[in-house]
Amino acid sequence: MLAKRIIPCLDIKDGQTVKGVNFVNIQTVGDPVELGALYAEQGADELVFLDITATHEGRKTFVELVKRIARELNIPFTVGGGISELKDAEALLSAGADKISINSSAVRNPKLIDDLAKNFGTQFVVVAIDAKNYDGNWTVTVNGGRIPTEKELFSWAKEAEDRGAGEILFTSMDHDGTKAGFANEELARMADMLKIPIIASGGAGTMDHFVDVFIKGKADAGLAASIFHYKEIGIPDLKSYLRTQGIAVR
Repeated sequence: MLAKRIIPCLDIKDGQTVKGVNFVNIQTVGDPVELGALYAEQGADELVFLDITATHEGRKTFVELVKRIARELNIPFTVGGGISELKDAEALLSAGADKISINSSAVRNPKLIDDLAKNFGTQFVVVAIDAKNYDGNWTVTVNGGRIPTEKELFSWAKEAEDRGAGEILFTSMDHDGTKAGFANEELARMADMLKIPIIASGGAGTMDHFVDVFIKGKADAGLAASIFHYKEIGIPDLKSYLRTQGIAVR
């Protein structure tokens, strides 16, 4: 079994790390560079930084922040938010990001995935998908989960892979911030369909949720935010526990 990855996620708004529940009720939790360095020290395998209110004007601020993160961190990190063309990705990769994550912009312009993969390599391209279950149909949403689209979760994940995505970061909006566990059934279905790694996001609340997401959900990585930000679960404790459950971690 390939070692499973533990990935803290830091949502960034106006240069600060924030957290919400079901994508609303946003609260500030601290400086992203300090938090990122702390997680790296504790054994996080990777980090994801998402500029959740990215606009064209905010892009420069975020590039500066990415430079600061790259200076402080010794583990790989992915950045996302507001990347809608090649030059946005180029600016963030040049600033020191290891991978870039695209979401709404890929839904609106799927060819962006092809272009990024062709220019930078598939290993740099993470396609993030926020989806919600409407009466049994998993619908892809955009704009931080605010707007439902015509796209269906599984066919969109497959299309993203075919176009050159190196990884899929799937967030179930029904599970996000609830701490009631990940969308394991959907994750397993996706894992059986795709060849690329899947990062599970939305719903982490206990160590057993990570056991379940790796075994039942067949995910390659588990991503969480509030349980780490609010020190409910320590990364070293989580990794020790996973090892006792027979799960390979780094």
